[in-house]
Amino acid sequence: MQKKKRRPTPDSRKRNTRGNRSGGNEEKPNRRKRPSKSYGRKAKKADSSPQKSNRADQKPYLKDEIRINKYIAHAGLCSRRDADLLIEEGKVFLNDRQVKEPGIKVKPSDKVVADGQRLTLEPFVYILLNKGKDTISTTSDEKDRNTVLDAVEDATGYRVYPVGRLDRNTMGLLILTNDGDLAHRLMHPSYRVKKTYEVTSDRLLSDEELEKMQSGIELDDGPVKPAKVKRDLLRPDTIEISVFEGRNHLIRRIIGYFGADVVKLKRTRYAGLTDADLKVGRWRYLRQKEINDLRKLVKLDTLDFNKQEA
Repeated sequence: MQKKKRRPTPDSRKRNTRGNRSGGNEEKPNRRKRPSKSYGRKAKKADSSPQKSNRADQKPYLKDEIRINKYIAHAGLCSRRDADLLIEEGKVFLNDRQVKEPGIKVKPSDKVVADGQRLTLEPFVYILLNKGKDTISTTSDEKDRNTVLDAVEDATGYRVYPVGRLDRNTMGLLILTNDGDLAHRLMHPSYRVKKTYEVTSDRLLSDEELEKMQSGIELDDGPVKPAKVKRDLLRPDTIEISVFEGRNHLIRRIIGYFGADVVKLKRTRYAGLTDADLKVGRWRYLRQKEINDLRKLVKLDTLDFNKQEA
């Protein structure tokens, strides 16, 4: 007698809502994915799974009183210096009262509103994205074009912001975080954060032109002297340029100085981080050592990842 097929139980029919840990994209029931926003969500499992150990423990800030400017920075809104400016402008409220002193202390139970936003403390999140072309380095776009946040959509459940910008058609490394102090310092020119670009031009630049580029040139907004200029021996029309500055369209303008146009531009290194094992359009969480190396680079205290959350 033929056995009847066993009908699946309700539990066995449940959809897996834990999502694809390889890219941080949680699959949610009854949610239709938008095709135009789907790229860039897969990465190596070991690198991008949202493990607690890859986030800074926020317990000290949740239990203790801290200065309100530090609270605002740790909420990911802006840096402490910008928080002080918001206080000066009368845009910060503590328990519905306007704050006039940046040194006032905040308790976990307090209500803090800055620049019209109700703030809460969240664990720090640090993401490294290898941005693709046709992607905008903003948090939203009125023309519904792909943004860097779409590339890590649903990755963390926390608000993160890009550290600086890359042109729409410039590929390469971009950090996204809610650590306001770190973001501010990485972008500030006084900390001289090194960036390396791989640039392909529409014509072969001569050795003499590369030597002149290395020795320094004068642009319309001032002189620029790259830290390094090196030709790719296998691809003579491609050169590697390292700079400490972050001026708008800097690399494109350096190439344009010699009457050439950029065909392809990619940032391959940023603040000691590289694009090794991270394909274009993919992302991963930064590792503990990488996070603390970044903080040391810009003279911030390192984070203790060994503390356990309550």
